[in-house]
Amino acid sequence: MKATGVVRRIDDLGRVVIPKEIRKTLRIKEGEPLEIFTDREGQVILKKYSPIGELSEFATGYAETLSKTTGHIACITDKDTVIAVSGMPKKEYLEQNISKELEKLMEDKEVYTSNANSDVAVPITKNDEGEKKYNAQVIYPIISNGDTIGTVILLSKEANTKMDEVETKVAQSAATFLGSQMEI
Repeated sequence: MKATGVVRRIDDLGRVVIPKEIRKTLRIKEGEPLEIFTDREGQVILKKYSPIGELSEFATGYAETLSKTTGHIACITDKDTVIAVSGMPKKEYLEQNISKELEKLMEDKEVYTSNANSDVAVPITKNDEGEKKYNAQVIYPIISNGDTIGTVILLSKEANTKMDEVETKVAQSAATFLGSQMEI
């Protein structure tokens, strides 16, 4: 665990202020849930809570099914990272931070479908920024209780591949189903 050099006191209501620098680094915004737990050494650990992260095993199976069914690369993200990938080497995307462009699509609850071989492609991870890796994409937000909690993404590197209404409907079905699982 890294030492930050910052000391905070607990107030009379049991609250602790997380320094702004740490909140900024970890992209923790006001009102976002944090998971609180302890380890064996008695340390209190705060972790960003990802509701869809709880479904990571399920999401992995779902991504595999999407990839096999559509023949495309399938990714499922939460609000910060890629939590499931199928149809490509997992190390390229799994647990990588998402790009600012993808984050913006989520904030706007926007569905994105690229045109075949267009010059515009939404980078999925921060490592992708500035590169056009995919010829076709469908990005569909996962919405639970009115909030975007992640995305379902179908990608293709193949030339002349076009994402059309079928892929959009498949991504929509997956996103709707995953969102409904969080409401149960």
